[in-house]
Amino acid sequence: MHASLKAAHSPIRVGAKHHSGGVCVRAVFLLGLLAAFFAAMPAAASGDWQAVEEVRPYSISGKTGAELYESIGANGPKAGVTGRVIAHTTFKLTWTRKYEPQGTACVIVTNRPKLIITYTLPKPAAELPGPVKSSWEVFRSGVEAHERVHGDTIKEMVKEIETMSIGLTVADDPGCKKIRIELTRRLGEISARQRQRGRDFDKVEMGDGGNIQQLILKLVNGP
Repeated sequence: MHASLKAAHSPIRVGAKHHSGGVCVRAVFLLGLLAAFFAAMPAAASGDWQAVEEVRPYSISGKTGAELYESIGANGPKAGVTGRVIAHTTFKLTWTRKYEPQGTACVIVTNRPKLIITYTLPKPAAELPGPVKSSWEVFRSGVEAHERVHGDTIKEMVKEIETMSIGLTVADDPGCKKIRIELTRRLGEISARQRQRGRDFDKVEMGDGGNIQQLILKLVNGP
């Protein structure tokens, strides 16, 4: 069973009046339910898996906070056609899933996830002067903490999918066709809730006076 890979973009801008660069800041979520394949194996207990989390750095340059932020605007991950972001969180999700006819019904008896979450974050290419290094580390750790909240919502989404789907039964479906439609419907609802949680979180974090805006201001106006 193959499900489509979807990308959702939630643009949030920090205007030029707030800092010197006027760089567009966006939250980008790669939301996908990728190839699910079937395996004849005993039903898995819910929660017997762990997400793999990795950090993927991209290189920036500069000797001051303002220069570093300007470099982020030029080199950050692309979002959409023209925009770039400070950082983003993406994930790859695959499922080992088994549908089993039981009488005239169909039941999902196995639905084990494999989840890889990738945090893309900026990293200076050269050693920074002492005061700038301290300022940068505060900024970098704050941005990573923000992205890991998105990672947590992704893990919670996957656990919700797993809990919902194990034992899911559709009557009068000996060919296990109706259950796939029902599963897809439920997956869409869960994914939509996760995306909304991300948008709500970013609205607070990136709004006027929010955590991300404050981190940017301190970096740009610092040493």
